[in-house]
Amino acid sequence: MMAISRGDTLDEMASSPGVTTIISVNSPRRFDSEMASGLMTMAEHGQPVSVTPFTLMGAMAPVTLAAALVQQNAEALFGIALTQLVRPGSPVLYGAFTSNVDMRSGAPAFGTPEQVKANVASGQLARRYGLPYRASNSSASNVVDAQAAYETQMSLWGCILGGANLVYHAAGWMEGGLQASYEKLILDVEMLQQTMEFLTPVPVASPDLAFEAMERVPTGGHFFGDEHTLERYETAFYPPLISDWQNHGAWADSGGLNATQRATAVWQAALEEYAEPPLDSARREQLDDYVERRRREIGDGEP
Repeated sequence: MMAISRGDTLDEMASSPGVTTIISVNSPRRFDSEMASGLMTMAEHGQPVSVTPFTLMGAMAPVTLAAALVQQNAEALFGIALTQLVRPGSPVLYGAFTSNVDMRSGAPAFGTPEQVKANVASGQLARRYGLPYRASNSSASNVVDAQAAYETQMSLWGCILGGANLVYHAAGWMEGGLQASYEKLILDVEMLQQTMEFLTPVPVASPDLAFEAMERVPTGGHFFGDEHTLERYETAFYPPLISDWQNHGAWADSGGLNATQRATAVWQAALEEYAEPPLDSARREQLDDYVERRRREIGDGEP
């Protein structure tokens, strides 16, 4: 379907991949037939896969972090080797999804110190093998609240410190992946954008050092009206999607909306303004024909 939408042949797609997916290991030490088949099919066509063990300490992996990482590494390397047996040189990522469970209930826990450590260590393993690294930005919170924020921030920093090339579940993930939220998606995008801004190198060319502005502003003065500020006031700082920096009185007068409520307005506006990307009508017809034919072949009934 991707080849049809791009107007490529399957051979052209193999040299210029357009599809990627996650191949999860049913830990401990098992590839389901669906996952194994998907891995081999993707590799056969030269499309990248992220081989990702599902190693929750205390459940699908031993309770200690060191042992869980040993198991994760063995499972990941098995799947990675399989991609190369199918098609040498097929693109592949080292995936990691190691966290822990709540030992009182058995429920998955995310954004924990243990997950952060696992994300960092997994990045070191991926670099040892010279492979791109997939990690996750996850939370176990049931609602968009403070827990959702601090767990997401913790796991996100584990991804960053681990040098992740692909951050999966990057926005909107809640309750350990059992639900998603538009508000959480917007708040996560805010965190992702702020993190990207933080990781941007600080420019230190002569205009950035502002020596002339320092000479112009007298001792005890201010820089609000200086030309250096006026030239840059629209672009100097990261413009937040959600943050409200008004004082309490102004905030209350403007409706007193919290961050989650402000996020609602953002996603609603995004959906309202969304425009579907154009697709050549002939390719759309080819896609429709392909889907209809495959439904009949698979035996899924009439479309």
